[in-house]
Amino acid sequence: MANVKAISPQEVINYRKESIPNEVIEVFNELIAENFNGHCAYVRQDEAVKRIVAKGINRNHLFNRGWLDIEDIYRSMGWKVEYDKPAYDESYEASFAFSIK
Repeated sequence: MANVKAISPQEVINYRKESIPNEVIEVFNELIAENFNGHCAYVRQDEAVKRIVAKGINRNHLFNRGWLDIEDIYRSMGWKVEYDKPAYDESYEASFAFSIK
């Protein structure tokens, strides 16, 4: 029998925290702080991507490696996080909503 254990949800969150570049978390922290109104902060995905790329992160890597999937990281820090993106027949920018639990 193998000695390998299945990964727990918390281990996945910890792994994701360590695999996502610091620049990504820095940008989201900056945007949350800039947009926080005392209750919540709305962060547009296009603005986050622009700033992350400006810090030297390759845009294709950002999307292909799932580095924008930061919701669970912020949830583990006490935020309620919702991601909204347009359906195929809608046209608006995808965004993240961070609110106090």
